[in-house]
Amino acid sequence: MEVKKKVFVTGCFDMLHSGHVAFLEEAAQIGDLYVGIGSDNNVKHLKGRFPVNTQDERLYMLKALKCVTSCHVNTGWGIMDFTEDVDAIHPDVFFVNEDGNSPEKELFCKERNLEYLISRRIPKVGLPVRSTTSLRTECRMPFRVDLAGGWLDQPYVSKHYPGPVVTICIEPTVEFNDRSGMSTSTRRVAIRLWQTDIPAGDKEKLAHTLFCCENPPGTKIISGSQDSLGIVYPGLNRFEYHDNYWPSAIDSVLDESVISFIENNLYLRMLEPRDSSYNVLEGTHIDEAGAKCLSIAAQDCWNAALAKDLKAFGQSITDGFNAQIRMFPNMVDKEILEFIGQYKDIALGWKLSGAGGGGYLILVSDKPIDGTIQIKIRR
Repeated sequence: MEVKKKVFVTGCFDMLHSGHVAFLEEAAQIGDLYVGIGSDNNVKHLKGRFPVNTQDERLYMLKALKCVTSCHVNTGWGIMDFTEDVDAIHPDVFFVNEDGNSPEKELFCKERNLEYLISRRIPKVGLPVRSTTSLRTECRMPFRVDLAGGWLDQPYVSKHYPGPVVTICIEPTVEFNDRSGMSTSTRRVAIRLWQTDIPAGDKEKLAHTLFCCENPPGTKIISGSQDSLGIVYPGLNRFEYHDNYWPSAIDSVLDESVISFIENNLYLRMLEPRDSSYNVLEGTHIDEAGAKCLSIAAQDCWNAALAKDLKAFGQSITDGFNAQIRMFPNMVDKEILEFIGQYKDIALGWKLSGAGGGGYLILVSDKPIDGTIQIKIRR
């Protein structure tokens, strides 16, 4: 009798829905399915909130599915909370969703000679695409992606040379990891302030309210205003800074051809979220030359996006990233640079989603890149 393969999957599986079931059924077609779920405390650590359903509830529901052979709570911590469990189960295949794909998981499987397969999130025929994020009412609150110019919203940078920060406002189609450079901390403040979504009203006033709530009097390290502005303003945005926390000018673009151009050519590759003890401000070298390079790259990014010039768009994003790490070398380490090197012959441009050396690698490409996810820009 043929011995069936063991297939391992892991995740939160909160608020179990048809998307989860389709993913599990797809994995179960390969062999006997073993499921590891994140503990309540680890979910809180990774996502900044506890799951809606406790680990006992999630365990009960997953064990009830006929496609699941076995289910347990992972014993470890962090994104790689499953390592000891995999070593105990000895699966043949590690199966992940495209938004759960990470270099750490790939390396883990390579070291153990595990087959590593990536699902493309295909819903069951006749059913809508579902995600836990879309089912949580609070998650209509958007995220922000900094394309170029990040750090110029800090006066200690823009005092050396003025320039823009270019951002896009993205829909919560994916449960982006906490501390990943997507303005998740600002977003949590926005949820406490407005509950479910950005309210109607003057966008600059709303963004200023959010900025003030995140940075009350006495705050020692001021969060840049591009975070609050980038969440509130939909579409593609340019915020001009000159030695001030608030921009001197704001430009916003909602032209569908421009928005689609960015959406269709931008790919995100998940990395480990930033460690809470990480200090990006160590070893900085901020000067006029670095700020000027960052400013020029951001303006080039804006112009290339409006012109829908993909090659220039990608190059400007890379130029901006290089300018950032010139002034803030602690943004990257040897491992991050080696990982980026894998994509230099594939992508037209690259940068990290945030200042902390983790979160997501943002790639510009004229063709799909395996193991990445795409975003949806808020209109």
